[in-house]
Amino acid sequence: MITSPDNDNNFDSPMVFIIIGKGYETKDSAGTELHILLTAPDDDTAVREALNALSEEGFIEADLDQIGVLTEEPVEEPHAAAYQGALEGEVSIIRFG
Repeated sequence: MITSPDNDNNFDSPMVFIIIGKGYETKDSAGTELHILLTAPDDDTAVREALNALSEEGFIEADLDQIGVLTEEPVEEPHAAAYQGALEGEVSIIRFG
C-alpha cells in the first residue's frame, strides 16, 4: 500500500483519514452511522478503499458526508484502536447505533 502523499501534503507519518457517513445493509434500512479510519496517499484513494471495505462488510450503499486527515492520535476508544489499525494498514470501520 502506498502511504506517502502524492500531493503537496508533507506529513512526517502516514496520512490517517477519517471518513464520516452512513452505510446501508439493506435497501429499506435506516442506515448505520459510521466512522472509517484508514491510511491512503490521497482522499480519492481513501474514499475508494473505504467503499471497498464497506462492500466487503455487507453494505450495499453508503452516503459519505465528510473526509479529513487526523492530525493527532485519538486517545478515546473506539477511535484509538481504529487509529492503530489504520496505521497497520487496515480499514477500520466504527459502527454507531
